[in-house]
Amino acid sequence: MITLGVEEEYFLLDPATAVLVPLADEVRTVAGLQPFLDVREIQSELLQSQLEVATPVCADLAGLRAHLLRLRDALGTAADKAGCRLAATGTAPLACAAPPAITEGPRYAAVAELGARLADENLVNGMHVHVAVPGRDTGVAVLNRIRHWLPVLVAMGGNSPLWWGRDTGYASWRTVVFGRWPVGGPSPRFDGRADYERRVGGLLAARAILDSGQLYWQARLSERYPTVEVRCLDVQLTVDDATLFAGLVRGLVATAVLDDRSGRPEPGTAPEMLHAATWHAARYGLRGELLDTERGRHRPAADLVRALLDHVAPGLAETGDTEEVTRLLQDFLRRGAPAERQRRALRAGGLEAWTDLVSGAS
Repeated sequence: MITLGVEEEYFLLDPATAVLVPLADEVRTVAGLQPFLDVREIQSELLQSQLEVATPVCADLAGLRAHLLRLRDALGTAADKAGCRLAATGTAPLACAAPPAITEGPRYAAVAELGARLADENLVNGMHVHVAVPGRDTGVAVLNRIRHWLPVLVAMGGNSPLWWGRDTGYASWRTVVFGRWPVGGPSPRFDGRADYERRVGGLLAARAILDSGQLYWQARLSERYPTVEVRCLDVQLTVDDATLFAGLVRGLVATAVLDDRSGRPEPGTAPEMLHAATWHAARYGLRGELLDTERGRHRPAADLVRALLDHVAPGLAETGDTEEVTRLLQDFLRRGAPAERQRRALRAGGLEAWTDLVSGAS
């Protein structure tokens, strides 16, 4: 059984102005009083205007969806009681009058000291999908096999077009902001588990990063769980969107495991092509063409979405997710990509309609 789990990050917004508010501690306190919510499922983030939730380990997409609904509803209720709104958007909508408050704690203080202005501007929310793998050797093989598909997920899941009061022109401005840390963006190719551990150890020994938690690659091995952790996605507007991407990621990982076991040749992707493809995906989303890293040329985004679905078909069959992912993908494409939904709401009803959208009220 290939289990999975999801972590989601959210903003806390002033209900009237949509400005970020540093009320994370208050919301966590209120949320801890709810009998159907384990306080350990709610985690602090670097900034006091953010919170993160983590689902339990799930065997199927139905269970994952139920947990995401429960966590979003519970945290949204707690936010309302604390005088703010929970917002599932990948970047901060409006500029802050002052640097955002840092969450107390020695690690957060160290991250803020290291990042300086980067820490102040780390107003981004992601969705992290953990998928179980049968050992770290297989996990490294999975990382090598999925990396060239992650730009397609970035394009599909872009949910961060706004930044400090302006439309950036990007589908995923979060990808750009988060990529400025010392170790980020697409992961490199590794020559097996020993090479992975040697290179991570080198970064730690050189004090290039504080700890393994600062490996901000788009996919990495988890140090806490026996999983591959895919981190390339913005937090999603809806639970259905989040469930779709969790299913696609699990299918991608399951396909990579099958390909590794069968000895199928690993796709070769030049690092410069992968970085360029990631930038194009963040910039344009599904609005035009994307860079196909395998063929080395631009192709319509719709073609690469179909190619991704074809590629993960064996993994979806293995996990029993084919029908559900296909249905969710059809609904997703009919509604349009999240960044475009944000833009439509802003044009149609201004900041109020946009706030309702990202807060789940519409």
